[in-house]
Amino acid sequence: MPHGTDLLCIRPRGALRGAVLTLVFTGVLATAAATGSLPRQEPAAERAGAPPGAGQRPRDRAPVDSAALSRAAAAAMADGKSGKQAAEEFVSRSGDRWGAVYDKREYEEFEQSLDGAYTGVGLSAGRSGGDPVRVTRVRAGGPAARAGLRAGDRIVSVDGRPVDGLSVSEVVALLRGDGVPGSSVALRVERGRAVWTRTLRRARLATEPVTVRRLDDGAVLIRVEAFTKGAGTRVRDVVRGAPAGAGVLLDLRGNAGGLVAEAATAASAFLDGGLVATYDVEGEERAVYAEGGGDTERPLVALVDGGTMSAAELLTGALKDRGRAVTVGSRTFGKGSVQMPSALPDGSVAELTVGHYRTPAGHAVDGRGIAPDLAAEEGAEERARTVLSGLGGGS
Repeated sequence: MPHGTDLLCIRPRGALRGAVLTLVFTGVLATAAATGSLPRQEPAAERAGAPPGAGQRPRDRAPVDSAALSRAAAAAMADGKSGKQAAEEFVSRSGDRWGAVYDKREYEEFEQSLDGAYTGVGLSAGRSGGDPVRVTRVRAGGPAARAGLRAGDRIVSVDGRPVDGLSVSEVVALLRGDGVPGSSVALRVERGRAVWTRTLRRARLATEPVTVRRLDDGAVLIRVEAFTKGAGTRVRDVVRGAPAGAGVLLDLRGNAGGLVAEAATAASAFLDGGLVATYDVEGEERAVYAEGGGDTERPLVALVDGGTMSAAELLTGALKDRGRAVTVGSRTFGKGSVQMPSALPDGSVAELTVGHYRTPAGHAVDGRGIAPDLAAEEGAEERARTVLSGLGGGS
């Protein structure tokens, strides 16, 4: 079920210093998911939301000429027009379906999001098939929770704009608005036969990317909602501190991605070094590796779905290809583009696709996704727990 939160796009700090690489993974974090640190590179970010053609094999295209893009933006500015708008039109005409242009404020928000904070109303939204957009999760203590919103509420309109016909990412973008704490957004919702409107004030909210729960049978459930800063270390610490023999259920459903370095650190919790993924930048192949010393014996099952994307797919592919985890759920989203950010004359940033990444076995992810070992739609968590128990992961 495609879904997202009003968490703002994430972009690594200092991404425009020198020659920087961006692995762009589009995610169901409806406004954006991020990318991450790679060997000897400083990554940037991405825009999220399932674009047209998602799930189809990506077409090979010549890389967009970043110099020509900068010239187009400069020419527009010389004529008194918007350099950012000119850049957006240039990228659109190029056919780069993952290319995007961000203004200075968005970039600053991305940097702040790296520290696990964002401006929003504290809800996640989603839809299944052609169903209406609904609230899928409400953050405790956030503006949406204080307004009485609940999971399952149907979102009818945002600031008077009907959401029928809009993608989840567009709905979340409306919820996000200008990203200024204290700004208001009018949300009309439906619950059963009741329909009402609430005006919410956006607030700075801290994210909780990793949550941990001990299951009845002694196994440990680790849910990773996004690979923001510190998430990988948190996963590794939980695994190291788990009781001997206790299995781990790693829930990556709805994880729209994040920093690649954090995903690699999470992989290091379960792998004793070795390859996590390869990627290419304009034809030159490079690689991401796990650190040594991970727990390679503890039973492990990874839960995935169509909302598992980007850096979360990178982790899924590594665990699956290397035989470290049994994967359960549904096919992942399928987003793994390598982009290079370019600073434009007006201070905005353009991200242009220059390559793609592959799993350790050499499988491409972009436009394909990753098929789980055991397909399960309804009751996926129960199926995963059964599998984990069969692996000896319960007490």
